[in-house]
Amino acid sequence: MKPHLTQHDSRYERKTLVLLAIGFGLVGLDRWIIAPLFPLMMKDLGLSYQQLGSLIGILSIAWGVCSIAMGRLSDKIGRRKIMIAAMIMFSLLSSFSGFASGFLNLLLIRAAMGVAEGAFTPTSVAAVGEASHPSRRGFNQGLQLSMFALMGLGLAPIIATQLLRVVPSWHWVFAVSAIPGLIVAALITLLLRDDPRNELVSLVAVGTPRHPRWSELFKSRNVVLAMLATLCAMAGIFVIGAMVPNYLVDYLHLDTEHMGFVVSAIGFGGFLGEFGLAGISDFAGRRLTTVSAFVGAAISLYVFARTGASPVALFIVLFILSFFAVGLLGLLTGPIATEAAPIGLVASAIGITSGTGEIFGGGIAPAVAGFIAQHYGIQFTLQFAMIGLVCGAFVSLALIETAPRRRLKDAVATVAE
Repeated sequence: MKPHLTQHDSRYERKTLVLLAIGFGLVGLDRWIIAPLFPLMMKDLGLSYQQLGSLIGILSIAWGVCSIAMGRLSDKIGRRKIMIAAMIMFSLLSSFSGFASGFLNLLLIRAAMGVAEGAFTPTSVAAVGEASHPSRRGFNQGLQLSMFALMGLGLAPIIATQLLRVVPSWHWVFAVSAIPGLIVAALITLLLRDDPRNELVSLVAVGTPRHPRWSELFKSRNVVLAMLATLCAMAGIFVIGAMVPNYLVDYLHLDTEHMGFVVSAIGFGGFLGEFGLAGISDFAGRRLTTVSAFVGAAISLYVFARTGASPVALFIVLFILSFFAVGLLGLLTGPIATEAAPIGLVASAIGITSGTGEIFGGGIAPAVAGFIAQHYGIQFTLQFAMIGLVCGAFVSLALIETAPRRRLKDAVATVAE
């Protein structure tokens, strides 16, 4: 049967991209603002490195499990309701972190935040993919995902450390974090719809099952490989994001303000990397871009681990490292997962890709890194992150090319021969 085509709505594409990019940026802000505040929280609440790893890890595990489940649900009932509820929930829970009185309270709050953020991720990424023209899908999804790095890993350390100069304590930094998310939730309610009316949805052939089986995902080679590669990428960048603030303060003996400056490189480099790599892959291809990024990240991490206590040098190397490492997250969970998905399972593919990476790479890996830091020294956590990046390079070699422009170019070249 011939597919049904509709005219692309470029105005709605732009509206969806801007709103959900800001929303995903707030996910990053609420998630990572704890890292630059943790040196102070350690003193007030009597916490340890291992508990830091657990706090980062529990959110990732909850995020991963919920991402897998809610991606499938949003394929069935639509995106909008899930995004609104998730945005309200994780915004309020982030502010509740400021009222925590100990490790157990924080652990429960972070787990609940993971549930909400895990629901928002595949739903919003799928919504952007569906609203995008196929030729811009990689760039758009990469730009949306890049806001997580910009606001969560780039601006959060600066915002947190500067707010500490004007508010009574770290508790108040968490307390004010709910307001932007509640505003975005209201805008999603007013402006977005569940019917994107574009090519990705309308190219479904008549007679295709509306809700195919979830198990169909595992028949896609790229879905399975994207899961493994995302696991490796997250094992690298999430260990770095969780441990580098304390590495800079406790091992290299930087003060808090210089630490905040250096750590912000993760966000700024990652911001450029997530839409930059995804955009490059629209032309160069998904496979080549992914392999090259893993290699670049591994080399940069090697240099970073051998850089002394020079804030400027550390910032530059960490910026390059994050461009490649964080950029991989946007590439793998965005266009690669979207294009690998069977019809009707786009959010499910994104959910299982990001969810698997979160559970093992973002959840278990930081907890293991916390154990390593506590018992052997925080500097050895960088070697642990290196293992994940090197493994990811080998996994990515097996990816099948799916970029529309690259496939068209290869097809034309084949015909010309």
